[in-house]
Amino acid sequence: QVQLVESGGGLVQAGGSLRLSCAVSGTNFIVNAMGWYRQAPGKQRELVAVLSSGSSTNYADSVKGRFTISRDNAKITVYLQMNSLKPEDTAVYYCNVKYGRGFSPELFEVWGQGTLVTVSS
Repeated sequence: QVQLVESGGGLVQAGGSLRLSCAVSGTNFIVNAMGWYRQAPGKQRELVAVLSSGSSTNYADSVKGRFTISRDNAKITVYLQMNSLKPEDTAVYYCNVKYGRGFSPELFEVWGQGTLVTVSS
């Protein structure tokens, strides 16, 4: 079973920075893509950033130039560096990992428990 443990959320003033971490653990899995999503109160969950197995990245327009997704393969951990934070970035941030097993083409996905980021004005 693959599990994710997130950390790094908190309260920060507008213009500040935070770094989120998501550590992946389990057995017999191959990571395909790693990403971050967020859900603000009363809104749907939305993609923030995704990092593919080929190291290509994709960002929501609202965070381009401010957020950076990265990965430590040795630690099987994905990070989200968030700079120049704005009050509208306030949300619960969820880590998402898509993975495969062995030679099967089937992909599975797992979600983190979520970490709250609050940006005060």
